This record gives sequence, C-alpha cells and structure tokens, in this order.
Amino acid sequence: MVFTAQQIADYTGGTVEGDCNATIGTFAKIEEGVEGALSFLANPQYEDYIYETKSTVVLVNKDFQPSRKVKATLIRVENAYESVAKLLQLYQSMQQKRVGIDSLAFIDKTAKIGKDCYIGPFVAIGENVEIGDGVVIHPHATIGPNAKVGNNTEIYSNAVIYHDCKVGNNCILHAGCVIGADGFGFAPTSEGYDKIPQIGIVTIEDNVEIGANTCVDRSTMGSTIIRKGVKLDNLVQIAHNVEVGQNTVMSAQVGVAGSSKVGEWCVFAGQVGIAGHLKVGDHTTIGAQAGLAGGNLAKKGGATLMGYPAVEHKKFARNMAALNSLPELLKEVAALKKKVEQLTVES
Repeated sequence: MVFTAQQIADYTGGTVEGDCNATIGTFAKIEEGVEGALSFLANPQYEDYIYETKSTVVLVNKDFQPSRKVKATLIRVENAYESVAKLLQLYQSMQQKRVGIDSLAFIDKTAKIGKDCYIGPFVAIGENVEIGDGVVIHPHATIGPNAKVGNNTEIYSNAVIYHDCKVGNNCILHAGCVIGADGFGFAPTSEGYDKIPQIGIVTIEDNVEIGANTCVDRSTMGSTIIRKGVKLDNLVQIAHNVEVGQNTVMSAQVGVAGSSKVGEWCVFAGQVGIAGHLKVGDHTTIGAQAGLAGGNLAKKGGATLMGYPAVEHKKFARNMAALNSLPELLKEVAALKKKVEQLTVES
C-alpha cells in the first residue's frame, strides 16, 4: 500500500517538513534508501546518510538539527525509533494472514482447534491440546498432549511445546525453541546420578516473544513462569522453577539457573549469567557477560551491574581503570623493592 507523508505524520503524531504529498510504499535503512521508501534516523552516528539517502521520507526526532541541506521530506516525531516500530507493526498487520489446515498435518482427534487458524504441513498436535483462535503454526512444529496455546499466537517451524505446558495470547515462538523440556535435576549417588523427575510445567503469559533455539525448562514441581510482555532473544536458557517478571528483556546467550526469580522491567545484555536461587529486583540492568553469583546487590532492584562477579557499574569502571594501570604499578613496585634491597645491603 502507498501512504503520503502527511498520513504518516498524522498516524505518528509528527509534523511534515517538506512535501506533504510525498508517497512511500516500502521501508529501507537510511544508508540503503531508494525512491518511494521510508527511512528513519535515531542514532546520531548515522547522520551523514541523511544528506545522501535516496529515501523519499525520513523520520527524525523533533530536536534534530541538520548541518546541511536534506533532500528527503522529513517527519519530525518525539521518538523516531518508536515511531518506525509503530509503522512496522501497522505494515505487518496489513499483510494477508494464512488460514486453513494442511492435509499433511497430524491433529489428534481429541484436540480442539480455534477459528481462523493456520496449521502447516507436518505439524504434530497431540491429545487434548487446545489451540485458540487465529493461531499460526508453521511446518514441523510439535505440540505435546494437554498443552494449551492462546489466541493469535504464532509458532514457527521446529518449535516444540512439551506436554501440559501453557502459552498465552499474542505470543511468538521462533524456530527451534523448546518449551517444557526437563529441568536439569539429578541426585548424585555412589553409582552416578539419579534423574529427578520434572513433573511441573511451563506457563508463558500473554505478549511474550521467545527467540530461535531458546529453551524454557519445565519445573520440578509447580511451574516455570514467563510473565506477560517478556522478550527473550535467541539461544537463551531459562532453567526449571525460574520466574521472569513482566516486560523483562534478555539478549542472546543469557542463562538463568534454577529457582531464581527475576523482577519486572529488567534488562539483561548478551551472555549474562544468573546463578541459582537468586532474586533480581525490578528495573535491574546487567551488562554483557556479567555474572551474578550471589549476595544482596541485585535484590533491591534499580541497579546497573557489570562484570564478574557483578558489581555496581561505577565500581566496575573504577576496577577496570585500576586493572589497566596494573602493569605500570608492578614495575613501580619492582623498582621500589630493588631500592629497599639496596638500602638493606648498604646498611
């Protein structure tokens, strides 16, 4: 579909600077702009591209001040990044949705399938499964017995939902993710390790997105819980009996060990590790590759932590500055030691 700059401005609450009737029908990165495309500028390091881009319309923040002439029509908004996300959501919602059940799908006769669903070839749906309305299940996905999937959820190829697990409304499960595999529970014996049966489930609330090859393990008893609005990147590991608070986001390769409780609106950067049985308070931010091993530092929430073991970010910066000075400090200590030895000999 084609939209004018004015229509986009009206939708995003912005103002047009240039041709109100300029039309766009696609999106493009600002450095790869083409005629008829909409781009955006949110990060100042990409500013040089706005003067050369061939995109017809560019979304910018209201406070953007160009240093030279811009050829494209500008739409000034409060937050360009949020506005383009809103437009992309609109664009996606306008795409025609597939419906129907492929003849090569297997659906147990006891399963209940909602209205306007799409179930692709080689999907396997087990006994007593409940699928809500408008659900899209791509080829080769598997949904185990007694599992429940809410309305308008999309499940991509090779994703697996184990038996008895629950997935809410408006969720996205990307390819290869596994919901409800056994938690890592073993009791050491003189002969090796005895498996501890994992008889709980996983509960995923509404509006959750889970990335490709991410695993959320079922609980030993009760439920592992992913609260509403959580976003998990690819290759994230959520262990048994963990609870992740609403609207928390985790980047790739984050690992949360068993029985830890993560609060609301937390941000974990890539490769963060959380030890077991810990509590992380609301609005905690943890930097990339940090490891939270214990203590009370994260409990109260609102902290920004970095490093291993994780410490408050200002302390981490001081520690790193000291570490970078260590070679020179060692040389000074060695020189002082030599002088002390000489003074001792002379005396």
